[in-house]
Amino acid sequence: MRRHVVTIGRALAFGALALTDVLLIGLGLVAAVLTGLGLVFVFPPVVRLVRHRTTVARRLNGRWLGVETASSYLPPPPPPHRQPDGWYRHDRQLYKTPWWPAWNNRWKWMFTDPATWRDNFWLALNPLVGGSLLLLPLAGVGYGLTMPWYWAPQAAPLGVAVAAAGLVATPWLLRFYGWWNHLWLAPTTRSVLAGRVQRLDQVRLAAVDSQASELRRIERDLHDGAQARLVAMGMTLGAVEELMESDPAAAKALLAKVREASSTALTELRDLVRGIHPPVLAERGLGDAVRALALDSPLKVTVTVDLKDRPESPVESAAYFSISELLTNAVRHGGADRAWIDISTQGRALRVTVTDDGSGGADPARGSGLRGIERRLAAFDGVLALSSPPGGPTTATIDLPHMSGWGAALPEQPPLSGWRLAVVGIGWGLGWLPLFPQGLVAMVLKITGFDDKGWFLAFHLPEPWQWPVIIFNIALGLTMYGAALGIPIARSRRQLMAEVGPGRLESDR
Repeated sequence: MRRHVVTIGRALAFGALALTDVLLIGLGLVAAVLTGLGLVFVFPPVVRLVRHRTTVARRLNGRWLGVETASSYLPPPPPPHRQPDGWYRHDRQLYKTPWWPAWNNRWKWMFTDPATWRDNFWLALNPLVGGSLLLLPLAGVGYGLTMPWYWAPQAAPLGVAVAAAGLVATPWLLRFYGWWNHLWLAPTTRSVLAGRVQRLDQVRLAAVDSQASELRRIERDLHDGAQARLVAMGMTLGAVEELMESDPAAAKALLAKVREASSTALTELRDLVRGIHPPVLAERGLGDAVRALALDSPLKVTVTVDLKDRPESPVESAAYFSISELLTNAVRHGGADRAWIDISTQGRALRVTVTDDGSGGADPARGSGLRGIERRLAAFDGVLALSSPPGGPTTATIDLPHMSGWGAALPEQPPLSGWRLAVVGIGWGLGWLPLFPQGLVAMVLKITGFDDKGWFLAFHLPEPWQWPVIIFNIALGLTMYGAALGIPIARSRRQLMAEVGPGRLESDR
């Protein structure tokens, strides 16, 4: 009983919100007229109101109906950049302050975003859809319960049947309403790909910065390490030449120092090469490279590897250096004695779990090492999940979703087939019949009193059955059109999300 009461309350709330959308529709029409007359400054505030309303609808859709609906808007434009001459440019115009370029970019972003017009389309249909699907069945419940008082006592069974039908249909109609909201308010293929392109641009910039930083590190290590030792070796050899005749013993001692310096320089060069790309990683793969890394670590490291296929070289490199950084953090900051590394696959993803018994308290916001790992993983849409309570232990989980085939193009979508194609064809071909002539037109005639029988099915039935049949026709027509629209859209979205990853894109945004 409590569940039915909650369902009816939610249906009433959604229906009431749908009716209040009439005011927002009127405001939108006024804004459209003023925008057409050139008063474009009224357009952004109205769009923000509409987006606030659709945001509420998405939130309630997930919280009350269990249909999680993410935001569908294209990424906002970046802030305007100041030119070297101190001016801000928008198209062919120059401005002294960034306010006008930012406003123009934002107006263009709102106007050209398809989600803006999809929001307006949803808003225009929401009073009709919400009222038809949610309020009319509840009105049918009240109509059925009051039927004995308005007709005759013998109409009580019919009234109870009408009320029961409305109560039974309300949860199903509420579920269909959630699907309808998700159909028009969920991200489209274009917005998903636009968000991914924006993220790839950010990743590209981060990769360029990381590469430049790596080159500077290599130059610094070469200059301060091997290069300095080679210069010192050259100077020492020059001194050996001068002492060869006069003091052979001193020359021999200097040669010994040169041999020691050459060995140290060779070790530094090997460490430098290993820091760029370890040879064992290229030759024997990630598992053996991590085992070799564990042997060089001061920790007691246990390595478990379960890989069916070898990942691609860039993925291996990212995972290897991430593990190396995590072990370094465990020694330097965590004071750990033991560590456990597990490398496995989850579908197409490479998963690495590194656990240590250190003091915990690791936070990416306070350390550049963990930030560097996140930047390195971002190039592959990788995710670093960190659990490090004070006192330990620390567990870092790395997911690299593109273990193989990274960067491959999305497969071409096959055409609809089977029952989906049949439902779409029937929906587009016959949806107009119950919705318009037998539903909406009959409803208008019934309200205005021009209920001549004609060829309207509802008017050939007894009076108590006319409104239920009209409501059923409207709901049937909307369902058929919704199925014809929703099946191809939902199928395309599922395929895209399976390849791209909606949760990852949403978290990126």
